[in-house]
Amino acid sequence: MPTPQSLLKYTAATLISGVLLLYLADWALVRLRALHRTATMPYESMTLPRVLAIPEKGGKTEYRIDQLNPEPTITCVHSLFPHSDRKPCWYVLRKASRPIPMTLLVAMPR
Repeated sequence: MPTPQSLLKYTAATLISGVLLLYLADWALVRLRALHRTATMPYESMTLPRVLAIPEKGGKTEYRIDQLNPEPTITCVHSLFPHSDRKPCWYVLRKASRPIPMTLLVAMPR
């Protein structure tokens, strides 16, 4: 009968190996799709609006489109993990749907 410590080591090694294999397979698929210019290109450029959440008095929040950079273009990769310094598209879309919280700093008089 295996000891709890050896069972824990075996489970940890199996999990780490599984995640590593998944990452390598994901990397290989991205590289393979990047070699052939087809509709299955792994990289995509998205133009998404930047929404700011500005706190107001009374606990209310006002939402506005950012005037300085209203629609930045973000390049993402269609994969499970980040590759080539690009975030996965599923992560970019999830983050883009959230407004950016702003904080108001009040200067104290001297």
